[in-house]
Amino acid sequence: VQPNNYSTFYDDQRQNWSIMFESEKAAIDFSKQVCIAKCNSSPVLDSVLYQDLVLGEGQGVEGGDSLEIAYTGWLFQNNGLGQVFDSNVNKDKLLRLKLGSGKVIKGWEEGMMGMKKGGRRYLIIPPAWAYGSQGVAGRVPPDSTLVFEVEVRRVKLVKECSGSDGQSVSSRDSPAPSPVPNSDGFTAD
Repeated sequence: VQPNNYSTFYDDQRQNWSIMFESEKAAIDFSKQVCIAKCNSSPVLDSVLYQDLVLGEGQGVEGGDSLEIAYTGWLFQNNGLGQVFDSNVNKDKLLRLKLGSGKVIKGWEEGMMGMKKGGRRYLIIPPAWAYGSQGVAGRVPPDSTLVFEVEVRRVKLVKECSGSDGQSVSSRDSPAPSPVPNSDGFTAD
């Protein structure tokens, strides 16, 4: 995925190709289908498949960073999207999570690494990286492969240490003391 509705890829002869789409929606829909095709052509899905839909801006997130996420989750059924089992897209609250804390399924922890603020990504998560043979009563059957579309709305980089004056310093941004953050400590939208 490239800026301005472009996608680039290599064919099986390592020839580089670019496609320009008429709209962001067309580019995103194509990228989703590419991810589903990758899943359907894998003999065994044993890791998280992901496809960027929108790249986002700024620093890629790492373990320990805090994020606010908008997401929708589908069951993967009949080689494509099944029913939605969870979403916060039309709700007032975003999901807050700290990457690497173990509070979300392993597939999210893995699949969201490197995302940037404003980025959107499509994740296809095998059962072993999701809810496994347990499932979620009434929502996710046992041994379900899941599909998520996730969007990082806010990021708080947590690789911080305390400077000699007591102010927090982000080792990934600047050696200078950071300005006073907004009330919740997340960067503004």
